[in-house]
Amino acid sequence: MCLAIPGQVVELVDHGGHIAKVDVVGVRRNVNVGLLADEDGGVRLGDWVLIHVGFAISRIDEDEARATRELLEQMGQEYEQELEELKASVIE
Repeated sequence: MCLAIPGQVVELVDHGGHIAKVDVVGVRRNVNVGLLADEDGGVRLGDWVLIHVGFAISRIDEDEARATRELLEQMGQEYEQELEELKASVIE
């Protein structure tokens, strides 16, 4: 199952390549933020985004990120599997 999970932008890695480092409950991975490049000038440090298969697909606020994470945590195994797949992923 592929879920969209919330994460917070902690570093802008490559502006031209639209890559940002995002923290998802302590797991930090590079994700492509190109889909959000035209939204209010793109993502900024501290922004919360929903991540799906290595792409930030939408910007959300912190309250929505928290509520989404809590809901996903209730899903149990599916959420844990998604986190494990995130840990194994690499975008350079």
